[in-house]
Amino acid sequence: MDNLQHKVYNLGIRLLDIGLGIAAPFHAKARESVRGRRATDRALAGFAARATGKKVVWVHCASLGEFEQGRPVIEQIAARYPDAAILLTFFSPSGYQMRKNFQAASLVGYMPVDTPARARRFIEAVAPDLAIFVKYEFWLNHLFELHKQRIPILLASAVFHRKQSFFGVGGKLFRKVLPMYERIFVQNRESAGLLDELGVSNYEVAGDTRIDRVAQIAERSEPIPVAEAFAGGSPVLVVGSSWPADERILQRLINNDLPANWKVILAPHEVDEPHLAAIEEKLSIPAIRYAEAQKAGAGAARCLIIDNIGMLSRLYRYGRVAYIGGGFGAGIHNTLEPLAFGLPVIIGPKYGKFGEAVAMIAQGGMYSVRNAEELSEAFTALLPADRYEKAQNAARVFIESNKGATESIMKYIAQRELL
Repeated sequence: MDNLQHKVYNLGIRLLDIGLGIAAPFHAKARESVRGRRATDRALAGFAARATGKKVVWVHCASLGEFEQGRPVIEQIAARYPDAAILLTFFSPSGYQMRKNFQAASLVGYMPVDTPARARRFIEAVAPDLAIFVKYEFWLNHLFELHKQRIPILLASAVFHRKQSFFGVGGKLFRKVLPMYERIFVQNRESAGLLDELGVSNYEVAGDTRIDRVAQIAERSEPIPVAEAFAGGSPVLVVGSSWPADERILQRLINNDLPANWKVILAPHEVDEPHLAAIEEKLSIPAIRYAEAQKAGAGAARCLIIDNIGMLSRLYRYGRVAYIGGGFGAGIHNTLEPLAFGLPVIIGPKYGKFGEAVAMIAQGGMYSVRNAEELSEAFTALLPADRYEKAQNAARVFIESNKGATESIMKYIAQRELL
């Protein structure tokens, strides 16, 4: 049965590989995926030469979100083991493009498509002393090859839920890889309970390394002069990663219900021209784009529209309340970043898969809303000083009490002398 499942898995991987090749001439992401993997193959020879005599650490992240979870661990390895050579790989082009110049890594590239032959060649070329996968990454052939070569494997910030392949009728093959990990660092007790059901004991409840990362961002956050001048000491609603569905329900609050002394910093998830223009059409208060404000100042604008990518995590330092988008679509975006700055957070209704949101709503640091009326009510509820301070304190306590996942992983690496 295992052999049949593995053959089916390999067939699926092979079809993925062929599909990427066929799509490459017509689809930008597929083209980048193919080119990037070829470039990584070429770069590995130079990486191997530079890594001669050094300990080699391979860290793999699916995309940008997983990278933010793995980043604190990578940076700590670079700091504590400065002679180690770190290879950082991504599966998706978006993650690679955003972090291809990440300085803590000796080389940033792509993980090969997970065929048995490519997995074997890649691991023989890299010859890692330690492999670290982040959150959801379970590429069977690479895991089998690492295990075969007796290379220790860690899984950081792991989350398990019943819809994953491990827990289905045909999940035997995937369950087979779990004992291959030297250690699985899970984010929560729920994940630990699911592993217990499978008879897996090589785990530790360490928490979410993202919390260490967002706490670090808040501590090291540098000012943004344009945003600082715009805020000017006024209370600010920071809207992060908004989609059109979010902007529709925000329209009433921003245009009609926002107190006169409040301002808005609005950072949409997509910053293409049609989306920015659509946002401007919805606003009746004076608004200015960030690029324009850089040139001439914000003037009398009450809404600063962020028309670039990459500064959102630092903008929360100017906020008093945050609204995080995505809750009317596939799911909310990063709420940990505003929480790390002590901001109460308002979100849409689709948050059930996000443990931090469930916890913070229960503790009073976050509000979920279903429509424009509920949004205005939630915002108004946060205006009295006592209600605001209670929500702010809940956010700060949550972040402070959940830090430490990175240190748990680093302690394990040191104790087991993995590097």
